[in-house]
Amino acid sequence: MESIRVLIADDHPIFRDGLRTLLISVSETEIVGEVSTGDEAIAQAAALLPDVILMDLHMPGQNGIEATRAILRTSPHIGILVLTMFEDDDSVFSAMRAGARGYLLKGADQAEILRAITAVSRGEAIFSPSIAKRLTHYFATLGTMQLPQAFPELTQREREILVFIARGCNNAEIAERLVLSQKTVRNHVSNIFSKLQVADRAQAIIRAREAGLK
Repeated sequence: MESIRVLIADDHPIFRDGLRTLLISVSETEIVGEVSTGDEAIAQAAALLPDVILMDLHMPGQNGIEATRAILRTSPHIGILVLTMFEDDDSVFSAMRAGARGYLLKGADQAEILRAITAVSRGEAIFSPSIAKRLTHYFATLGTMQLPQAFPELTQREREILVFIARGCNNAEIAERLVLSQKTVRNHVSNIFSKLQVADRAQAIIRAREAGLK
């Protein structure tokens, strides 16, 4: 059986050292490179074509989300496993939208990390237990939202954006959270206003909250 070729992308030398020690200790994995920035991750992914990239989210230059999106645009066969200390919804869902196959917290034990690398290399999706619970809760609550029934004329993406509008988010904040360009968000917002027959954000917020969206 061929070893799994792994690229480590993390800007913390001590954490990289720990990963290196772990991966060297098992025959199933081979470290093909180490980088400390998102830009380096993109360049080395193209040059080395690893099976799996262990991707930190917060690195200098392009962050892990941006690097993940750029890498998978040209090399969709590479499995990206996020390994980070951040477990907030924005980080988790941004990583998933960018195409990451797995999401582990840096507190994961060695056996869990090795299992995740193997799973991601096979095309499977894998998450830390706490992240899995968060995802389960999120998708369970989707069925209870009143918005889809209240505004059937909106697309799923438009509904997502209306949720953020109702919470008072501006276009730049929505673009960052949904990993979209501000131009794309502006176009969606314009479509929402047209479909709901409202003139501005204030009226859109009123319509959304009258429908039960808080």
